[in-house]
Amino acid sequence: MPGIHKLSLPDHGLKLKQGPDGERIFDPYRRKWVLTTPEEMVRQHFLAHLVHDLGCPEPLIRVEHSLALNGMMKRADATIYDRHGDPLALVECKAPEVKLSQKVFDQAARYNIGMRVRWLFITNGTTHFCCEVDLVKGKTRFHDKLPTYLEMIEEVGGPS
Repeated sequence: MPGIHKLSLPDHGLKLKQGPDGERIFDPYRRKWVLTTPEEMVRQHFLAHLVHDLGCPEPLIRVEHSLALNGMMKRADATIYDRHGDPLALVECKAPEVKLSQKVFDQAARYNIGMRVRWLFITNGTTHFCCEVDLVKGKTRFHDKLPTYLEMIEEVGGPS
């Protein structure tokens, strides 16, 4: 794809094909071919990293999860659930050329008002942020690396 940035995510062999309206990528979560945009490439590479490298069960990931926010319908790029079906993590993806500014973090935080997840992942494919949200104390802690799925589902205050 012309002008595509090199992503700092592993290549897990995503499926691409040429369609009449441009290149398409297969989204295994929605089970369909979608137009390949820079943001979609980031989303698919990031989710593949979560599944293949960090142990997130693919069936527990939902893409473009709708949520109501102040009476308006919004869509989270992806939501990861725990084994009980409760939302665990929210993923916000941007195109590689988009700077991950305070505005992007505020967007994810607003989405989390309704979702109430413990983990927020924000990525543009080259830079990734991981925040753990303490919903009781209302505090957020940034982590240097993305947690594995097992680390995500550990009880708060459990083993490190």
